[in-house]
Order: sequence, then C-alpha cells, then structure tokens
Amino acid sequence: MTQLAKTSTPGIYRAHGNRCKGGERCTCPYVITWRHRGRQHKETCRTFNEAREKKALRDSVDSKPVDRVRFGEYFEQWIETYAGRTQRGFSETTRPEYRRTIQNHAMPRWAKWKLSEIEPKDVRERLMAMRNDGLSTSMIRKTRASLSTLFATALEDGLIGTNPIRGVRIPAPLVEEIPDEERAKALTKEELAALLSAIPEDWHLFFEFLVHTGMRISEVIGLTWEHLQLEGKPVVQVREQVYRGKRRRLKSGAGRRDIPLAPRMAARLREHREAHYSGPQEPVFTSDVGTELIRGKVADRVLNPARKLVGMPWVSFHNFRHTCASLLFANGKNLKQIQVWLGHADPGFTLRTYIHLLDDGVGSADFLDDEVEAGHGPWSTGTQES
Repeated sequence: MTQLAKTSTPGIYRAHGNRCKGGERCTCPYVITWRHRGRQHKETCRTFNEAREKKALRDSVDSKPVDRVRFGEYFEQWIETYAGRTQRGFSETTRPEYRRTIQNHAMPRWAKWKLSEIEPKDVRERLMAMRNDGLSTSMIRKTRASLSTLFATALEDGLIGTNPIRGVRIPAPLVEEIPDEERAKALTKEELAALLSAIPEDWHLFFEFLVHTGMRISEVIGLTWEHLQLEGKPVVQVREQVYRGKRRRLKSGAGRRDIPLAPRMAARLREHREAHYSGPQEPVFTSDVGTELIRGKVADRVLNPARKLVGMPWVSFHNFRHTCASLLFANGKNLKQIQVWLGHADPGFTLRTYIHLLDDGVGSADFLDDEVEAGHGPWSTGTQES
C-alpha cells in the first residue's frame, strides 16, 4: 500500500511503497496535490524538482486573480489582439475563421466558464457533440485548431496550467461523410474538350496549364516568371500563392514542390513569355490590361459562361486539379508521385480523395492466361511433362 509522506514543501508528498523504508537512496516518486472545482487532484512526478516546478505552476495559476477570467471574456480580447506565436506571425485571413468557429461551437457552451475549469474531457465532449450534430471532420478539425491556439496563448499568459486541447483527438465519423455526388470529380477527355471549345481561345493556355500541373488556382494566379523554368528540363516551381487578393507563403512545406512540364506545354509557355514577359517577379498569367488575376473575375467572365454553355454547371477551378490527378493515375503514376505532384502533406489524404477515380474492383484478369498457363510463359521450352 502506498503511503504519502510529507516533504519540506507543503502540497508535495513522497509516495513510499509498502516495502520502502524511506532511506536516503529511496527512488519512490513524488505526488503533488491541488484543488480544482472543489475537488482535490493529485499528480505523480519522478523527481522532487519536477514536483516543485509543477506545484509552483499550479499555485501561481490558482492564486492569480486572473484565474477568475472566463472563457468568453478572454476570447473577445484574444481574437482581436492575437498576433501569432512564431516568427511567421498570423495571417489576417485566418482571424475570421478562428472567430467564426469558436463563436459557433465553443462560446454557447463555455462562455461563462472559467478558463482554468475547461479540461480535456470537456473538449472531447464538445467535439463529440459537433460530430453528433452532423458536422464534418473538416469543421471539427478547424474548431480544434482554433481552440488549441487560444489555449496555448492562455498558457503563455499564465492563466492555465496546461492546454486542455493537447492529446484530444478528432472523433471518428459516424457515417460515410462524402456522398458520391460530392466526391472529387474529374473531367473526362470529352468533357474537357467540350469545355475548352466554349472558352475563349486566349484563355486556353491558362486552363490547360491547370490540367497539366494540377496546381491550385491560388498557386497559378501567384506564379511568377522567376519560378517558371522553361529551358533544359522544364519545371514549375510552386513557391507562393495569391489568396483573397494577397500574395502569401504556402500553407505547408508539402505545397513547395517542382512540377515537370510536358514538351509542348513548355513550348507554348515560351511563346507566351516572348509575348508577355515583363520581369522575373511579375505574374505569368495576367488580365487583359496586364494586372494580377482575380479568381472571382476569371470565374465570372470566363469559366462560368463556358460551363453554362456546355451544360456542366458543376465545374469549378478545382475540377481541373482533379482531372490532372485522374490522368496521372491513368498513366501509371504511383500514389507517392501524385501526392508530391499535387502538394499533399499526407499520401493517405491523396488516396482518400481520389480512390474512386481508380478502376473499380480488382480489374481485368486477361493477362493471367499468358502468364500462368504451362507452355505459354516466356520461360517455356515448348515441351511439357505429363
């Protein structure tokens, strides 16, 4: 039976086992105690220094008047002033997303709770409630990320002892989330040809480039001449993007990639460069007056009229990316190659997104006749033993 023996520091005990005599060389762990929500809690530590540090942290948090700060009050102040926790800073385009997810999915439940009262089990219950309400994994993940950042800042501010989000996982989907009609849909060769025939000719290179590279529309708009290498082995160096009118870094390291170019596409881009080059840091694709493209205007003036004309209202810029993935699979590229080509961080995501583009079932067995039957393989001598 474990016995807690007092140490020189109040609230820190030595947990001696029933065979321990408490000598100088005792290796028994230490235990710290504190009260939370009216209940006493304990935590085991390996060394006295570790126990002292954790006890001091608990005491400092619990003793501060700011411990009375409620989640809603802190959120309102934090969302307006948060500037990031790394040298990269914080993108202003992310702030509205953080505000929306927390207001919709955390504030109704936690607004009047003390920050220090929110525990991992409360987070798990909140995420599970979102799942039971039918919200997507993407929305749950965004909410978790927003809350994690908020609590990490509160931890740095000394308002809480631990980040309650840490270690809490996204609950598994209750049902298949993506219905067939909402899956990544690729254009067939016939559909692509019909769509291009309805697009003005001076825009053909732009939309064919989307299919050739599989780049996101924000990456194509952000592409500059210094990142388009058209001599030797032509490649597109994907290094930045234009998102909501602002040039910015890519969201992840996986997005930074070099995409090979087909010979005829490279030749057409060289012709385009001769006619439109205006400097290494200028966009490759521009408006009629030479300014940076705006995604919405390209959709309204070029893509939307074309898709309406050919009766394909479902087509978006992203369908060209899906078409690239479909062509890569069809022409023998493996999963890892396509993951890198498209700039996905996880090959599992690539597979989940595009698995329905692969051949259904196990495919044809026709080739096995020639490979297995005795006397018909490439190793056959023309004689058989009975």
